[in-house]
Amino acid sequence: MRKPNAAFIFLLIAFLLAACKQSDDSVTLVEVEGGRVEGVVEDGITVFRGIPFAAPPVGELRWCPPQPVVPWDTVLLADAFAPACPQMRMSYPGAPEMKVSEDCLYLNIWTLAESSKNRLPVMVWIHGGGFAMGSTSVPAYSGEELAKMGVIVVSIAYRVGALGFLAHPELTAESDHHVSGNYGLLDQIAGLEWVQRNIGSFGGDPERVTIFGESAGGISVSMLCASPLCKGLFARTISQSGGNFGPVSLERKGDGIQLLEGAERTGEEFAARMGARSITELREVDPQQWMSDPLSRMGGFWPVLDGYVITGDQYLLYKEGNYNDVDVIIGTNSDEGSMFVRPSEPAQYEKNIRQRFGPFANRILELYPGNTERETYTSSADIFREIAFAWPSWTWARLQSRTGDSRVFVYYFDQQQPASPFSPYKPRGASHGAEIGYVFRHLPRGDDSPYTGEDLELSEMMARYWTNFAKTGDPNGEGLPRWPVFEEGEHSVLYIRGTPHTGPVPNMEKLRLMEEYFSWLRDKGSETNH
Repeated sequence: MRKPNAAFIFLLIAFLLAACKQSDDSVTLVEVEGGRVEGVVEDGITVFRGIPFAAPPVGELRWCPPQPVVPWDTVLLADAFAPACPQMRMSYPGAPEMKVSEDCLYLNIWTLAESSKNRLPVMVWIHGGGFAMGSTSVPAYSGEELAKMGVIVVSIAYRVGALGFLAHPELTAESDHHVSGNYGLLDQIAGLEWVQRNIGSFGGDPERVTIFGESAGGISVSMLCASPLCKGLFARTISQSGGNFGPVSLERKGDGIQLLEGAERTGEEFAARMGARSITELREVDPQQWMSDPLSRMGGFWPVLDGYVITGDQYLLYKEGNYNDVDVIIGTNSDEGSMFVRPSEPAQYEKNIRQRFGPFANRILELYPGNTERETYTSSADIFREIAFAWPSWTWARLQSRTGDSRVFVYYFDQQQPASPFSPYKPRGASHGAEIGYVFRHLPRGDDSPYTGEDLELSEMMARYWTNFAKTGDPNGEGLPRWPVFEEGEHSVLYIRGTPHTGPVPNMEKLRLMEEYFSWLRDKGSETNH
């Protein structure tokens, strides 16, 4: 009998290895809802990019809740990110080119698991972008470095801008729940439901899902924590610079959330500007046509209080203990307002303050003076920080610590950052979104990097805090500075800079003034809405 030659043996071994690799227990070739998907192995991590978790929301499905995936017959090679939802293009220097499509409801997975039996904790990332822009393909959100720390990372896309948050009376009439406007949040929920049903096949534990997000992603996390539709979909949450605790009003002015009735009026006005006399006609309008509309800018279209996804004023819901009571990490950055403001003349600054804050103007001007152009910039930045990020985060922490049974951990990220293209001045600490590169372990390295060894060490600590929390609900671990559970009046906030240490809630005098201001707005809005 002839002996098999070396080439034949090599081919046989390769075939057997491939067969083992693609066995039912493999996490490279996986059966999910809709069909089979095949990932790619990169540096020991199996990566799946572009897995559909819902049907394409196009044509008649534009402005409909996400529908079940459309099955496919052949193996789907999940090796490339799907296009982002249509949105305004970023215009800052170095902004990446981005493919867009209404067919955008896809998710991505990074897993170290070798078997579906591994049951690793899962971290689901929700990107920011003011509910107007953003994409899962942003390099800073790539999950391979976190996955190396023993978690599965998932990033989910959602509709933004008009496609994600348009409310309109005709859409409300179409709805089984008599609502409209929160399609982007429903996309996020559909993604989390998909994770519950499918992540086990990738080696993940559906009972240990942590959702985390930044900016609008952090606000989304906050909203999902209060939504009854999310009960059981996650075990813990991390909100980086986000919270939804402002008052409710008919006409949203940037300080809270709008009632469905008011958002429907806004939607009707938008449709009229697009020349559409009905939702049928608006469904035929190319999204690029409305990108120049003011509502397409960051902060234009926004989630609404619809009584279904968002059921009430979240401040009051938390006071009553009416929310998904899970362990949380909540935090803000020290100089994150600077990205959103510009210097102004002192006289104009004072005029703006008096128009916006009414009876609180004198006290605002005392704490946030504007006697020089530079001072108007730093004060405006701090006001924005307090209103958009710090006050909602502090409110979330203190209300949940009073009415909940789960653990609350609060951080203040204050690591000095390099110059920012968004700011005319050097940052006074950590700008908006600065922590993302630290959390995902994506700080640039090398001789030309503006980041130091201290930054890289801090990044490792933050990634450990975040992944420890995903694993156990407690961010603490061996070799890490202790992070205590938040308690009002105690030094229980983790200051993340240099060597992390605990301290009191920062800027407390300003936060207390904002609490009075928002209470006044809430009472004023209650009178107006009724």
